[in-house]
Amino acid sequence: MGIVTSLPPSELQSSVPVVTGPVAAGGEDVLTRLVALIGEDLSACNTAIVARMHSQVALIPQLAAHIVAAGGKRLRPVLTLACARMCGYAGDRHINLAACVEFIHTATLLHDDVVDESVLRRGLASANAIFGNKASVLVGDFLFARAFQLMVADGSLEVLGILSQAAATIAEGEVLQLATQNDLGTDEARYLDVVRGKTAALFAAACEVGAVVADRPAAEAAALREYGTCLGIAFQLVDDALDYAADQETLGKTVGDDFREGKITLPVLVAYAAGSEADRVFWRRVIEDSEQTEADLAHAMALMENVDAIRITLDRAAEFADAAKAQLAVFPDSAYRASLMEVADYTVSRVR
Repeated sequence: MGIVTSLPPSELQSSVPVVTGPVAAGGEDVLTRLVALIGEDLSACNTAIVARMHSQVALIPQLAAHIVAAGGKRLRPVLTLACARMCGYAGDRHINLAACVEFIHTATLLHDDVVDESVLRRGLASANAIFGNKASVLVGDFLFARAFQLMVADGSLEVLGILSQAAATIAEGEVLQLATQNDLGTDEARYLDVVRGKTAALFAAACEVGAVVADRPAAEAAALREYGTCLGIAFQLVDDALDYAADQETLGKTVGDDFREGKITLPVLVAYAAGSEADRVFWRRVIEDSEQTEADLAHAMALMENVDAIRITLDRAAEFADAAKAQLAVFPDSAYRASLMEVADYTVSRVR
């Protein structure tokens, strides 16, 4: 692999896609409506992302631009921007903090793809598949460092505490997932601990800092933190269901990745607990012993269908989405609150 030339900020800017949301049932584009409320803020956030991605080391902006340009919903920084505005914030601190949130998320994606030995990310070649594992890990480290620079520049110890704790919790969640991998003795509580760490922690921090920059009461910051936590859990539960039920053409989710990696997710736990002894023998072979054939994924999906494992997982996701919406009751009615409520609904509806 050769070293590529550095992209100047102007070209990096063109590589960062305009954020548009995924289409929910009935053709309604939930995130697009939310983005319309924060359009100027999001444009400023993208500019901040591009500026901080730039480096004289040629490979850094090239690799970072690859994963940023690969798409994605940019949901976490959008939540930071929307929560700040919902809380009445009129300044611009939330712009760089939203960029910080995106850098943390992107860094974790780079590291995750290396750990999972992934060759695809959102339907395209993953960064590590193109640039190699070493470059992906090191550029992920660079983005983490940029995130901490943004936290320090903000000057708030409270914000620094929230976001740095989230970064540490994400790492703990990933290690816990590694520890539970291939272990069918994992229970739902342990599984949810993994989800709270690796996914929900950043959702929670992204929302909470919106209240903090607006200098809102602690109760409101706590409500947004819990909103983010519940939203993140619902989001991950649905993603875990999609691994066994996705329409890859429309949702861009590769079916069976978690299965092949032996990840313990709720659909697997439900199917294992509710299955016959013969079913459990199958699950132990393919998950615990990692002995899989080409026909095993289809059989796993059939076993899940037999016990309604996907429906049960989505029902749990809906419970967390409802819990997220309930946290917004402390805020007055507004277009921002309505859109954040819709985001919670959309999180579950994308596979209903």
